[in-house]
Amino acid sequence: MNRRHFLQVALSLCLVCLSWLAAPLPALAMGGAQIPLGDPAPEFTLPTNAGDGDISLADFRGQWVVLYFYPRDFTSGCTIEAQRFERDIAEYKARNAQIIGISADSVESHAEFCDAEGLEFPLLSDPRGAVSKAYGSWLGAMSLRHTYIIGPDGTMQARFLGVQPVIHSYEVLAELDELQQAA
Repeated sequence: MNRRHFLQVALSLCLVCLSWLAAPLPALAMGGAQIPLGDPAPEFTLPTNAGDGDISLADFRGQWVVLYFYPRDFTSGCTIEAQRFERDIAEYKARNAQIIGISADSVESHAEFCDAEGLEFPLLSDPRGAVSKAYGSWLGAMSLRHTYIIGPDGTMQARFLGVQPVIHSYEVLAELDELQQAA
């Protein structure tokens, strides 16, 4: 291969690489690809400790949904996060928003956790991680600490990855305010 041909091949490869890097890529996080904002949120139906036993995302059409995934009931970070959401439940209701928690724990564990912490919002059981995987929030055998805000029309409006449980509810409320003002 002569030098000129080599330079043409190298330049072509560089252009291919640059075009690949410039193309919009899906958002990635630990746990998998993230649903693009504005796209429909994955539908689900999972068992819960609340109500009649199963809850679907479609049950909340017309409301804002704060869908949060967390690793385990009764762990320190998960307890703090749930307590903060519960503390602010009136603020969420005032914004026409429903909080839903999802983890791999059983319905029985969720019932004990809700009783121990006085939680009014539903916790859903995703033992195989099917819903957590659909949202890009599954790692190994547990859900990751990710939160998604889903609009009344069922579309993804915001996401929080790398959540800090102590301040997270404030962050979500502030984002809800921004989204609702923009709507």
